Amino acid sequence: MGCCRAGSPCLTTPRLISNAATRCLRPIFNLCYIKFPRNYTSSPTASYSRRRYNPEHRRQLSSAPDIVRHWVEGDALSTVPPQERFTVVSYNILGDRNMSKHGDLYRNVPSNYLDWNHRKRVICEELLGLNPDIICLQEVDKYYDLLNVLEKAGYLGSHKRRTGGSVDGCAMFWKADKFQLLEGESIEYRQYGLRDNVAQLSVFKMHEAQSGRLVVGNIHVLYNPSRGDVKLGQIRFLSSRAHILSEKWDTAPIVLAGDYNSTPQSPIYKFLSSSELNLMLHNRRELSGQRQCHPSQVLGLGREKGILFVLMDSWSEEEMNVATGAPKSHIALHPLKLNSSYAMVKGSQTTRDDNGEPLATSYHSKFLGTVDYLWYSDGLVATKVLDTLPINILKKTGGLPFKKLGSDHLALVSEFAFLEGKIEATEEYAIS
Repeated sequence: MGCCRAGSPCLTTPRLISNAATRCLRPIFNLCYIKFPRNYTSSPTASYSRRRYNPEHRRQLSSAPDIVRHWVEGDALSTVPPQERFTVVSYNILGDRNMSKHGDLYRNVPSNYLDWNHRKRVICEELLGLNPDIICLQEVDKYYDLLNVLEKAGYLGSHKRRTGGSVDGCAMFWKADKFQLLEGESIEYRQYGLRDNVAQLSVFKMHEAQSGRLVVGNIHVLYNPSRGDVKLGQIRFLSSRAHILSEKWDTAPIVLAGDYNSTPQSPIYKFLSSSELNLMLHNRRELSGQRQCHPSQVLGLGREKGILFVLMDSWSEEEMNVATGAPKSHIALHPLKLNSSYAMVKGSQTTRDDNGEPLATSYHSKFLGTVDYLWYSDGLVATKVLDTLPINILKKTGGLPFKKLGSDHLALVSEFAFLEGKIEATEEYAIS
């Protein structure tokens, strides 16, 4: 793990927009099938029927959509002083090599939007404009390109490359004038028989806050939809290590950022939110929910109600051991009590599903759905989030990356506040 020196002062925080209307929530998402309003008339498949990029067809689409995202405030008490608050970004920035290897996912994206120099500029402009205190990135294979920009804005950074033949990994940056790094840890999952993925854990102390310390995790979970056992094992191990660090540093609260390659309707999401999963009740190959999120399925009208019939794929003893970390156990457990920041800060019916999660955090020619999250433990409260984009706006892009969006994922941004000793949770807003 390497750290850079502190740079110049950070940019000014942009004006935050509060959208009170977004407090109303109506469930419109079942698995990955979206129930559109009755007056929705746009063709659900027009953007996906072509096999290659067609500039004439793109010009026939409606004018390029405005990419506008609004801050949505939560119900937490507003008496938390600014020095007890901090913002975290989680962002899969699409590795340059991964994009090149999987060009079929970006047939509808103009080549200039895929160029790394363009994407680097757009990504850095977005990050600096957000002015977050902590940045957690996934699919980073040009770490020093980003570091050269971010250190000039006052950030320090660390990077962990995946093992094996991959060149991308996870990177974490933090404001040197706001946080002191107390301890850092990198996880190589290969050492535990859990593939070549990696994760990061850092313990920070806020310079001006009285609330003490904070543990931040950053992970990019295995993509393979069929290996739910490995996904569970990776998440379980990260949670366990975060818990150990938290206990070591006076039960410091935890934020776990990352691309979990699992949808909000999946058993893996249930595992994260409830701390427990009975493997025998679920098909190993369907634990992530990824298979039901092809754009043609998500945008199609007159589909089934999202209930899929699949043959139960039995668990081997080895697979259960990988998932649970305990021989002959069929119950996967993790030691943390976690909430998702976006699920806790209610958004608009145009951007959220029936869990309160974004309808989509990633969009390319074979996937439209949510796999990115910011989870947090007791001792913290999510005070606001930067809402994602409505499906109709994403659809108009024809696929990500886009002009002002440098990745096929959207950045998730949450502001958190320390709870202990600063504010009390009311009956209306109880951490559950």
